[in-house]
Amino acid sequence: MKLKNMTNTHTIIEKDVDILLVGSGIMSATLGILLKQLDPSLKIAMIERLPDVATESSDGWNNAGTGHAAYCELNYTPEMSDGSIDTRKAFFINTAFEESLQFWSYLVDQKVLPRPTHFINQAPHHSFVSGDKDVEFLRKRYQTLSAHPLFSAMQYSEDPDVLKKWMPLVMQGRDPETKVAGTRVRYGSDVNFGALTRDMLTGLQEMGDFEILVQHCVTHIDKQKDNRWKVRAKNKTGGAHRYFNARFVFLGAGGGSLPLLQASGIPEGHGYGGFPISGQWLVCTVPEVVEKHHAKVYGKSPVGAPPMSVPHLDTRIIDGKKALLFGPFAGFTTKFLKKGSFWDLPASVNPLNLFPMLSVGLHGFDLLRYLISEVLQTHKSRVKALQQFYPEAKAADWFLSIAGQRVQIIKKGTERVGKLEFGTEVIHSADGSLVALLGASPGASTAVKTMLDIIEECFPEEIKSKAWQEQMKKMIPSYGQSLLNNTDLLAEVRNHTLTSLELDILP
Repeated sequence: MKLKNMTNTHTIIEKDVDILLVGSGIMSATLGILLKQLDPSLKIAMIERLPDVATESSDGWNNAGTGHAAYCELNYTPEMSDGSIDTRKAFFINTAFEESLQFWSYLVDQKVLPRPTHFINQAPHHSFVSGDKDVEFLRKRYQTLSAHPLFSAMQYSEDPDVLKKWMPLVMQGRDPETKVAGTRVRYGSDVNFGALTRDMLTGLQEMGDFEILVQHCVTHIDKQKDNRWKVRAKNKTGGAHRYFNARFVFLGAGGGSLPLLQASGIPEGHGYGGFPISGQWLVCTVPEVVEKHHAKVYGKSPVGAPPMSVPHLDTRIIDGKKALLFGPFAGFTTKFLKKGSFWDLPASVNPLNLFPMLSVGLHGFDLLRYLISEVLQTHKSRVKALQQFYPEAKAADWFLSIAGQRVQIIKKGTERVGKLEFGTEVIHSADGSLVALLGASPGASTAVKTMLDIIEECFPEEIKSKAWQEQMKKMIPSYGQSLLNNTDLLAEVRNHTLTSLELDILP
């Protein structure tokens, strides 16, 4: 499917819109199509700095493509000091992802999206550990999670023969004397968020009153006396400017959101900074290797490593082609975007965030040490890390691929001490007319939940209306209810989404 009118060569000096989306990734696309489904009369525009949409963090190879549901991600279930498993984050992420699945199912059923295999495919989610201590942790994690209906389909085994069937490459050539364990959820997913984003934007264009402006950079964001926002965008190819008067502005530009938030001048954005971390993957496209592994297998982070460093060996299906990915390997750059500027980080420092950023820099020795060690790695050392997962991996079968940029949030803590955050955060103006989304994983997977929260916060009267409530229930049947507590509803919506999205076809 091709997006229409991407160049926008016609000249409009100024345009009034209801919704202005800055950035063309999964977040902006999700918010745009949710609002358009709720009110088809809305006039929506999108501004993107690059020649095409969804080519930064949402692009297929710029992220791991894991449909994050907390089935396999061990860092979502830390062990507490008393030995118990903290399930709060796992339950939140799982129910949030269920909302994404419901919405995508609705769009597929309504023919707004194409056949689901264009953007999502079944890839069982596994956890894998070795050694007595980690096996005990995984066993405890399984017992805790599987007791709840959300995770009742999870399987557990310490039997090497069973694990060989689940993850052949991981078990192939492994020392039989080493104690191992694994879990499996067969209906885990691999998501091409770039394809999903482009499909949603195509659907938005077909609904009308939606314009995409590519190769334009936002240069000014100013609040007007009538409480609307005047946004100026410069054409990167011709130098001409376009002006938008918007009732609501969403800054969903990934790493580019922080400078835009600062440019808006809203007090709620004061003190925020960003710490960019680049990512790299080892990729294998050798057919005889790729066909032996169909799963996402997550392990445990090395001691002292940050949350984004969880190693995993993944099946990826992008544009119908299957490959394997292993990583992530971190790096450092001062760019906020993969196709950004080396001046992004220094240009973001101002008197309001200087002390939080300095304090993070002064106290973040573990992170800095980790990043330095990652930057200094060679292909040989990366393959050695891979061989901890896949013992018989051959260096010649793998090549390095550069992933998207992550800008971790730095914000004020107590007094002048800054805090480094590894999740996502929504910052909105007091009147709800401007919202910025900062941070990283598991953002894409929980995009629907995040955008629903924004709609409830920024469109409080509209969301209370009968029309919007009824449409919400059509799009997301569990809306307003708890899948944690309503097991009948959970079974109903999960059965529909797994069928509609073709996610439960493997034995």
